[in-house]
Amino acid sequence: MISQLQLGEVVVDVVQKDIKNLHLSVHPPTGRVTISAPLRMKTEAIRVFAITKLGWIKQQQKKQREQVRESPRDYVERESHYVWGRRYLLSVIEEDAPPRMDVSGNRIKLHVRPGTSAAKRETIMEHWYRDELKKALPPLVSKWEKNIGVSVSKVFVQRMKTKWGSCNHRAKHIRLNSELAKKPKKLLEYVIVHEMAHLLEPTHNERFLALLDQHYPSWREVREQLNELPLASEVWKQQ
Repeated sequence: MISQLQLGEVVVDVVQKDIKNLHLSVHPPTGRVTISAPLRMKTEAIRVFAITKLGWIKQQQKKQREQVRESPRDYVERESHYVWGRRYLLSVIEEDAPPRMDVSGNRIKLHVRPGTSAAKRETIMEHWYRDELKKALPPLVSKWEKNIGVSVSKVFVQRMKTKWGSCNHRAKHIRLNSELAKKPKKLLEYVIVHEMAHLLEPTHNERFLALLDQHYPSWREVREQLNELPLASEVWKQQ
């Protein structure tokens, strides 16, 4: 059963189905709001729940609408790309050999077979960025495990649409956005510290902020720098 709630200027799409708990989502890029609710839950109870979350909903909508995005890339000659915060020009080299990438001077050299599509070039570069990030992680993770006094069981690197990182404190897993390979390394270090601090405190409460103050005193300035930088351009599927 599908219905809508109107909470001032916020519209909430409600889907009732065979589940046990309520699930609230704010979907990028426009901030569309959905609630999945158990079949037997009354509309008024769902409305009360949504009202209690209204402040959080508006905060998430604002964040998503203001998120800076890179302009779309075509992966062509002399296009600008970034590695660890430094700007490079792309050189596309067509050759009858397996694809590869290397950096030389002010150039990122993308070696591809003749006729390789822009989509395939993008995939090759995304894999390369992911590998660059993976290579940079072990010493940083080891350093902050010792400094903070935690243990990370696994680090995942993936393309993330709206976040720089996330943490599963129960499994002791952290996830990092592969786009961080384009940003200065101090910003990567901040995200690692932020997510590892969640292993001690899952929420963003006063204890969590105190942990950041203790272990990474300049975190507010670095966070501001990171939030001013764009996430990757995205093509959003209709939800």
